[in-house]
Amino acid sequence: MIWTPATARAARRIATAAALGGGGVTALGAAMYGLLIAEATLARRIVGRPHGMDGPASDGLYGDRTAGEAISMVMLGDSTSVGLGVSDPADTPAVTIATGLAAAAGRPVRLNVFGLSGAASADLSHQVDRALRERPDVAVIFVGANDVTTATRPADAVRHLREAVARLRRAGAEVVVGTCPDLGTVRPIAQPLRWVTRRWSRQLAAAQTVAVIEEGGRTVAFADILGPEFATYPGEMFGPDRYHPSARGYQRSAYVVLPSVCAALGFGPESEPERGEGSQSIYLAAAKAAEESGTEVTATRVAGRATGPQGRWATLLRRRPGAMPRSA
Repeated sequence: MIWTPATARAARRIATAAALGGGGVTALGAAMYGLLIAEATLARRIVGRPHGMDGPASDGLYGDRTAGEAISMVMLGDSTSVGLGVSDPADTPAVTIATGLAAAAGRPVRLNVFGLSGAASADLSHQVDRALRERPDVAVIFVGANDVTTATRPADAVRHLREAVARLRRAGAEVVVGTCPDLGTVRPIAQPLRWVTRRWSRQLAAAQTVAVIEEGGRTVAFADILGPEFATYPGEMFGPDRYHPSARGYQRSAYVVLPSVCAALGFGPESEPERGEGSQSIYLAAAKAAEESGTEVTATRVAGRATGPQGRWATLLRRRPGAMPRSA
């Protein structure tokens, strides 16, 4: 795994600023902030909205309806949470996760999707308001990309995510967050913006991890989850706009998150940390996870203590899915 200490330092700085309500211009500094604002506007115009703003209606009961009390699952976040660009609900990540969870639990899952295309972390508050009415057992959140493309201050984005996770946890829901993907893999975004967004998105993902773990949730790193497949099979992993995933791309994202959702509810074994990746500082764990897709970060204890000299203890878990076969 390749990671840089700078990412860990940035994660700590952003997360601390979010907790204190202040904090710098961006993860990259004032010079890059102006560049990103200008070029993000151009990138959003290039990508456009060829799919409209709504994903397919996915709310419903999944699994064997006669198998017992239903698990309540809510899906929050941005366009990736609603499956923008696909027409069949079965192709959305929310339904893929819900059906997988139902199979693992041997119980039906009642799914409610409250995500919204174009949503940034600041929009999570309203989504949580609606989600809490469903008394969720588990909440899955995909968010972060729009915080980057709208040049939202990272500390502000992380603060909103932290508040959303805290509210859900206080209500008794398990929370699994798919962190900001590496937007440097998106081809419509040209250089130098691609380099800027790659660094920004990974630092934001690390800071998201710190905040989520501190509030009792789990994170799963998306990083460049679609990067290798995009390079090899660009027509299969991304939709026509080359920005939003295709059905196959959404399936990949869902398969990465599903094991963590099952484990959070006790319907699957906790993976063992990889050799050399035992308990460590949350900042170090977050920085490492941001560089490798499919890596889960969860809180742990060392000698009975939740925190150490460098803050909360965390563990890296590997739940990467196997290679997906190329579609015919």
